[in-house]
Amino acid sequence: MSGIVVVGAQWGDEGKGKLVDVFAEKADMVVRYQGGANAGHTLVVNGEKTVLHLVPSGILRPDTTCVIASGVVIDVFGIRDEINKLKKSNLLMNPRQLLISDTATIILPYHKALDAARENALSPEEKIGTTGKGIGPAYEDRASRRAVLFGDIFDQQTLKAKLELALTEKNHMLANFYKGPTFKVEDLMKDLLALAEELAPYRLKDCSLFISKSLKAGKRVMFEGAQGTMLDILHGTYPFVTSSSTLSSNACTSAGIGPTNISKVIGVFKAYTTRVGGGPFPTELNDEIGNKIQTDGHEFGSTTGRARRCGWLDLVALKYAIRVNGITNLAMMKLDVLTGHERIGVCTAYKLNGEILTDLPTSPYELEKVEPVIEWIPGWKEDLTKVKTLLDLPRPTTNFIDYVGSQLGTPIDVISVGPGREQTLWVKPLFNN
Repeated sequence: MSGIVVVGAQWGDEGKGKLVDVFAEKADMVVRYQGGANAGHTLVVNGEKTVLHLVPSGILRPDTTCVIASGVVIDVFGIRDEINKLKKSNLLMNPRQLLISDTATIILPYHKALDAARENALSPEEKIGTTGKGIGPAYEDRASRRAVLFGDIFDQQTLKAKLELALTEKNHMLANFYKGPTFKVEDLMKDLLALAEELAPYRLKDCSLFISKSLKAGKRVMFEGAQGTMLDILHGTYPFVTSSSTLSSNACTSAGIGPTNISKVIGVFKAYTTRVGGGPFPTELNDEIGNKIQTDGHEFGSTTGRARRCGWLDLVALKYAIRVNGITNLAMMKLDVLTGHERIGVCTAYKLNGEILTDLPTSPYELEKVEPVIEWIPGWKEDLTKVKTLLDLPRPTTNFIDYVGSQLGTPIDVISVGPGREQTLWVKPLFNN
């Protein structure tokens, strides 16, 4: 058995999509285990960009099976469009390359309407920064035991009963509290039943059984997370978080397998730090340096287009991510973006009320007040995007990598120096054989 989890070790946007695409060359299966279309994974192959929101990042490898597990919330209209776009690019020619769990929750138009109405009702300082994709309301329905599941769209009687129950509540809230649009059961039924015909080839009735059998057969299975550790619903900077558990442990829960099936947890992080939306961000740079990192790193969301807040690498938060995920190996992404800085900052601790903290405060309100303790590392001017081997890296660059690795006490096995597949440097291989 060889189950490997790829998890974001910061506030998301770390480059997990690129990494999973690279890893998928050696994997038999890639399983997306949480989140929804609020994720944006960008893949660049031979200069051509592919942006994925729900489809796992192994889809560009025709021999790799991609599974959307039960813990994902699926915009069924969005995934239909995503599938059609892939087909137009001569990808996903075999429908059995993409399998969608019957027990995954689906996102419907009323979820998006509620998401947008709630965010619009908040004052500027209260806004979470939601993408408006309906993620939170869909997860709420799952928790309150009234979700519409992917398998329900193939059963007309069940689908109608669930929609009637949902709309009794949702239309009342939208009309009377938010003064927003309402929805009709018959309109949704018509659209969903037509959609069911298109999505039937991708249906997977028993996700847990399928993945378990694959693992027992010795298949190499990779579990792909969305967002990042610091956005976890339970262990992130609450309430400025997403609506699902982004941690590695949720891969097992979502897929329906036991934790003993996981052999490695790969933590993905940028050589600096970014964050989208509101919430604490100790190393944020609101100056020319932050603007340079944002520009050089093209730090704009692939889902929303919003500019990402940028700051120096935060080792306190990264050590926290290593602990709560059980990260065994690390991948450093976008190292090339730091080219051109005379010195590079690394946050090694926080200062709060005169006290030095080396562990992340659990309170986001305390985290908002901390001052980062910055260690300075000499920078480099050389362009890293053409580097092919670790030996070709400038000495200041390897010094930076070594410093970060020694501080974290966890091996950095992969280093990315550009968006393309070929711009990936390996310290150790992902799989042993």
